Amino acid sequence: MAASESGKIDPMHQFEVTPMGGFNLGGTEIMFTNSALWMVLAAVALGLFMWGGMRRELVPGRWQAAVEGFTGFISSMIISNIGQEGRKYTPYVFSLFMFILFSNLLGLLPLGVLGLNPFTVTSHIAVTGVLAVMSFMIVLVVGFWRHGLHFFSLFIPHGTPWYMMPIIAPIEFISFMIRPFSLGLRLFVAMTAGHVLLKVLSGFVINGFNAETLWLGSIVSVLSFTLMVGISALELLVAGIQAYVFALLTSLYLNDAVNLH
Repeated sequence: MAASESGKIDPMHQFEVTPMGGFNLGGTEIMFTNSALWMVLAAVALGLFMWGGMRRELVPGRWQAAVEGFTGFISSMIISNIGQEGRKYTPYVFSLFMFILFSNLLGLLPLGVLGLNPFTVTSHIAVTGVLAVMSFMIVLVVGFWRHGLHFFSLFIPHGTPWYMMPIIAPIEFISFMIRPFSLGLRLFVAMTAGHVLLKVLSGFVINGFNAETLWLGSIVSVLSFTLMVGISALELLVAGIQAYVFALLTSLYLNDAVNLH
C-alpha cells in the first residue's frame, strides 16, 4: 500500500507503471517495467503449471487432473460454439484463457504483508486492448481466408428484407467493429473496479485504527476488514469469470468467421 504524506491511501497508485531498468537499442530506450515483470511471472507460472501437469500418468494426480480439466473445459467450449472444425483454435483460446486467469490471480496475491506490490496487468486497457485486437484480427484473417469477400454477408442477417438492408447492414457493421473495444474494456473495468474497492477499504482499516476516537475507528476497521475478506473472495470468482467471458466471446467471434452465421 502506498500512502501519501497526508496519510491517505491512494487507490490508483497500484496501477502506476514504473520502470525497473532498460537498455538502448538502436538509439531507442527500451524500458522493463513492473507491468512487463508481472506478465513474465504470469507466463512462467503458467508454463510451470502446464509442465507439472503433462506427465501423462495412467492414474492422474491432482496436478495432472487440474491441467486436463482446464484443457477439457476449453475444448468442450470450442466444440459447442464452433463445432469440430473449431478444434484447431483450441490452443489459442486456451492460452488466452489461462494467461488472463493467471494474470488476474497473481494480482490478487496478498504480498503487501511482505512489502511487495502485486501488479494486475489486466487492469490496464493497453494490455486487455492488445489481447482483444489480437483476437479480432484472427477473426478477420479466418473470415476472409475461408470466405473471401463473401465474409461481408455477415453484416446482413439471413432473411433480412431487401428494403431493410441499408439500415441493418451499417448497424451490424458498427456492432462488429466495436467488438474489440467492448472485449478489452469489459476485462479492464472489472479488474480495475475490484482493486480500487479493495484499496479504499484497506484505507478505512488503516485510518480507522489511527483515528482519535479509537472505539469508533476500531468498529469501522473491523467492518471494513470483514467486507474486504468477502470482496476478496468475490474477486477470485471475478478473476475466473472474466477469463472465461473473454475466451467465450473469442470463440463466439471465431464461430462467426468459420460458420458465417
